[in-house]
Amino acid sequence: MILKMTTSTIPTPKRVSGFTLVEVLIALIIMSVGMLGIAGLYVHSLQAGSTSLFRHHAVTLAGDIADRIRANPRAGATYAARPGANNNCVGGGISCTRDEMAANDVFFWLQQAAATLPNDGTLPNGPVQVIFNNGVAPPTYQVIISWTQTGEVLTYSITIPVAPI
Repeated sequence: MILKMTTSTIPTPKRVSGFTLVEVLIALIIMSVGMLGIAGLYVHSLQAGSTSLFRHHAVTLAGDIADRIRANPRAGATYAARPGANNNCVGGGISCTRDEMAANDVFFWLQQAAATLPNDGTLPNGPVQVIFNNGVAPPTYQVIISWTQTGEVLTYSITIPVAPI
């Protein structure tokens, strides 16, 4: 007995699989738009981080001079004077008057303000000032710290009421 194998010659339709060039281009465009959005978000977060850093330094500087004023509340307008003076009041073994201590505080505070950021040495275009107001009860000191960022002037201000001792 001989077995004979028969083969079918009916052509079967071929299934096409894979991506076309149009699909690849559309996917590339969608990914590019997404990547541009991520890049924009990254730039925005860097800018927000630097704003936060400057604001942190402004709050720290204002808090420092506020503590110095609270420790010497009767110095009055001497805290508003510039540039202060290194009277060697701290660690020098010298007994300073309240005005000499205030001038010493202002001197070192302005040095600290100038050295706030290690990369460029200061808050960008940042004046710092103390304004004494003896016309209210209790007298107040207003500490104003300003800086420029992305063309905008930003300011941090704190008012310190101090009852003289």
